[in-house]
Amino acid sequence: MLGKILFTIVIILLGFLWIRRNREQERRQAQKPAPVSPKTESAPPALNDYRFAAYLFLVMMIGSGSYLYYLRWQDDHRLVTVLLHRDGSQNPVTYQVQKSELEERAFTTVDGIRVTVADSERMEVIGL
Repeated sequence: MLGKILFTIVIILLGFLWIRRNREQERRQAQKPAPVSPKTESAPPALNDYRFAAYLFLVMMIGSGSYLYYLRWQDDHRLVTVLLHRDGSQNPVTYQVQKSELEERAFTTVDGIRVTVADSERMEVIGL
């Protein structure tokens, strides 16, 4: 465990040294006058272009995530009809249930009633 911690510290220190070395090289190159040539090639995109693309990507990800969350919420709150067939009764009992409240052997109705289905009963869901 101690070896892993020491290895992590060494990697972090090497990263700091590498970043510091790169910054010093960039400062030295910035101090040198740039040679002027008649043929200028296309300049690399500015930092603002990358920043705009990053913000655009961020907005797209947040927007698409919000939209997908809304669609899931809308689907979970859709009402379905549950028909509960009992052995002794000829007509089934009908309940209105939100899709998110529907479980394997139990459900909670819109009115707040908790219903547990017995082994002898049959549950039929309409509207899935």
